[in-house]
Amino acid sequence: MTVRSLFFISIFIVFILSIVNTRSIPSLNYLLFDADKTAHVLTYFYLTYLGLLSGFNISKFTLFLMIFTFGFFIEIIHIFHPYRYFEYFDLLANLFGVTIALLINKLKS
Repeated sequence: MTVRSLFFISIFIVFILSIVNTRSIPSLNYLLFDADKTAHVLTYFYLTYLGLLSGFNISKFTLFLMIFTFGFFIEIIHIFHPYRYFEYFDLLANLFGVTIALLINKLKS
């Protein structure tokens, strides 16, 4: 499996997990605030780092914007979802994850 394939599969899995009813997944239903935000940071770090490793022919800033926008649209979907909520702190945690991945990538090069 290529890194790009893993990236797209990961995007799909994150999307699905972001729109399912968390009550149907007991281990996710009981996440504390800190654990939930940590999960957001780690998820968006992972997506961004995979995106960087995928070697897309786009700038790192464009990749940053695309992955952050993906998270933003998921939060917009949560406004209309009966079992989910729009949270500004989720967006902030996503931003931290994306930024940390870019900073680590920059430090490595």
